[in-house]
Amino acid sequence: MASGWTGDALLAGTVLLGSCVQWLTGMGFALVAVPALVLLPGPAQGVVLANCAAGAISVVGLAGGLRQVRPGAMVPLCAAAACTVPAGAWMTRQLPEPVLLLVMGGLVTASVLLVLRGARVPALRGRRGAVAAGAVGGFMNSAAGVGGPPVSLYAVNAGWTVREFVPNAQLYGVVVNAFSVAANGVPELSPPRWTAVVAAMALGGLTGRWLAARTSEERARLTVLALALLGGVTAVGKGVWGL
Repeated sequence: MASGWTGDALLAGTVLLGSCVQWLTGMGFALVAVPALVLLPGPAQGVVLANCAAGAISVVGLAGGLRQVRPGAMVPLCAAAACTVPAGAWMTRQLPEPVLLLVMGGLVTASVLLVLRGARVPALRGRRGAVAAGAVGGFMNSAAGVGGPPVSLYAVNAGWTVREFVPNAQLYGVVVNAFSVAANGVPELSPPRWTAVVAAMALGGLTGRWLAARTSEERARLTVLALALLGGVTAVGKGVWGL
């Protein structure tokens, strides 16, 4: 666990990168940031920090896209996520740190591989698919800070375009992270670290918006997934080393 100026710089850099990715793709803060955050303030604090940051970014991002939200899909999806958040939060409090690292790294790695394959799952279509994706996503979000991949897979199977996906992903991020913060609490950071986190979120948002106009969707997507895969494998390795 890093501390002092080095820890503050690493934490700020991780949040900045995650914020930039979130603005580029509509979802991705947790995939990129969580593997590093669980190694900096620790697994439990890393998860709740990811929940707070991703939720705040989603609130800002949703402001301009409310009209594009699809209530027919998002209401059952978000309701199912809210129901499974407490189970994920409970699991986080029960497992020792090395096991948590293994779980988080494994979930990130598996999620990235599934999204890369663009997995087509008949069960992830229609209202039942929305409920299934929301239930799995809510559990993963509160347990490991990574709740987006099931929603991404639902969108793939529903045939959504990126433009359709982004505002709906932002709504999901607001709801599921609000419930996750309610279940897990807020991170216990010092005032200097909070200042660094907020500044990094703002700078990451500005950078992400600037890059979004200059980067193709496919290149941004592949970059995010590559970073997430590297982080997931690293967290797994750290967990195995700590057992």
